[in-house]
This record gives sequence, C-alpha cells and structure tokens, in this order.
Amino acid sequence: MLNEKISMIKNLFFSLLISLILNVNAFAAGSSDSGSSKTRTQYDMAVTHIKAAKKFEEKNNLKNAKKRYEKAKKLLIQSNKKFPNKANTLNYLGFTTRKLGDFENGEKYYLQGLAIEPNHVGINEYLGELYVATNRHNLAVERLEILESCNCEEYNQLKAVIAGEKVSKY
Repeated sequence: MLNEKISMIKNLFFSLLISLILNVNAFAAGSSDSGSSKTRTQYDMAVTHIKAAKKFEEKNNLKNAKKRYEKAKKLLIQSNKKFPNKANTLNYLGFTTRKLGDFENGEKYYLQGLAIEPNHVGINEYLGELYVATNRHNLAVERLEILESCNCEEYNQLKAVIAGEKVSKY
C-alpha cells in the first residue's frame, strides 16, 4: 500500500515536471516582446546603457555618459519601431533625447507616452524636469500636481528640481 502511494506520487511529480518544462518552452517560443531569458531585447539593452550613463554622470564623466545615452537612444528607436506605442520606451526615448540636449524632441516623446498612459510616473517626472530646464516653471508644477497623489519618489525628485535643489538621481 505504501509503495503504491509512493509510486503514484513519483508519477504525479514527473508528470507535473514534464508539463512545466513544456509550458516554459512554449512560453519562451511564443513571447515576442521579452524573448527567452537568454535573449535581451533592444529595450533591455538600452536600459543597461542608461544606468551606466547615469553612473558616468554621477562621476562627472560626461563624455562616456553621452556615448551611453547615444547607444541607448539608437536601441530605443529600434525598439519603438518594432513595438510601437509602449509608454516605457517613449519615456526613455524622451529621457535620452533630453540628456543629449534635444529638448524639443525629448518633449515630443514624453507627450506621445502621456497620450498612451497619462499618469505614467516616470514620464510626468522627467517631463517636469524638462520644463524646469526650459524655463517653463508653470508646466513643471502641473506635472508635480499630477504626481502629488502617487506617494512615490518621482514626486519628491521633481519637487526638489522645481525648488532648485540638486538631486542625485536623474
């Protein structure tokens, strides 16, 4: 009797294991946006470049920061062509474009992202920072008001930028 139960449990375990393996493989093969765990998307690679660029900026190594932002922007443009209308992609496109000094096109990307996701926390913060950098304080305050109820770090970051405080995060 005990041997039969152990045998049933083993069979059940192996059936579940095989089912899990088949489902994982089917998911990886059918996933178009994120790919398998071994395949990094252009968006993922861009985010890696952005993180590196921010670290270079913190060390005042602006030349290397700029190179990383340029690489990230190219990857994001490709990602946006492949998977259009993703608010996160447009957020980072706006961010990298702004960091490279092109405020006009950075703003366009942010506004495209907000058209898709009006309460996107990152876009509202970064667009507010762009407004501060382009001397449009009233528009920055509008972005801050949108973030006011989010109970998030982005609200505090934008508030500090509007107040003229130096912030360590970008």
